[in-house]
Amino acid sequence: MSKAASTQKVTGRKPASWTQDPEGVRRNILTVAKEEFVENGLSGARVDEIAARTATSKRMIYYYFGDKEGLYRAVLEEMYERIRGFERSLDLANLPPVEAMTLLAGFTFDYHAENPDFVRLVMVENIHHGRHLASSDRIASLNLSAIDMIREAYERGVAAGLFRPGIEALDIHLTISALAFYNVSNRASIRQVFGHDMGAPEALARRRAAAIDTLLRMLHP
Repeated sequence: MSKAASTQKVTGRKPASWTQDPEGVRRNILTVAKEEFVENGLSGARVDEIAARTATSKRMIYYYFGDKEGLYRAVLEEMYERIRGFERSLDLANLPPVEAMTLLAGFTFDYHAENPDFVRLVMVENIHHGRHLASSDRIASLNLSAIDMIREAYERGVAAGLFRPGIEALDIHLTISALAFYNVSNRASIRQVFGHDMGAPEALARRRAAAIDTLLRMLHP
């Protein structure tokens, strides 16, 4: 029995058609497509398989997204929108600078740890040299706003004598992201090479504290 048929049997309902709930169908396609791209990459993912696991057809997927690359780009956009939306909800502008940076570093670490699919998809996009990110104005806008948010908190910290001057907001972002990303992207290799599980609760807590401490030491005057 296919996954789609199994889902229908459990719920006892026939999935809504695109005419009844076009946005619901679109979300369903994106959810299944994300799983397919995370598991198989862009090159290995098959639109036939995505269609078979959704309440729609291959033809309808192309109607919504144009082609496989358009679908992949839409998945990327949804994933970046999600993390940037959570970042905006932190409301860093209304926090003292040190507290704002501490919260952002901790949140970023937790988000990556709890959303390994995001990390996997970013790794897939790096294999393709970031060309799909480059073709998305939506993602470019989202990521620039993230840098602006960091810059605002950092400049307030410099003005208050809490942070040393001369650091680029992008470098702060890169440091935060690198510390969070590596802990997920290299989990399997570190486990094999060193016998250390970076995903274990104690290891996560230790690395999270180290990530925050590293950032604050970088910013300290």
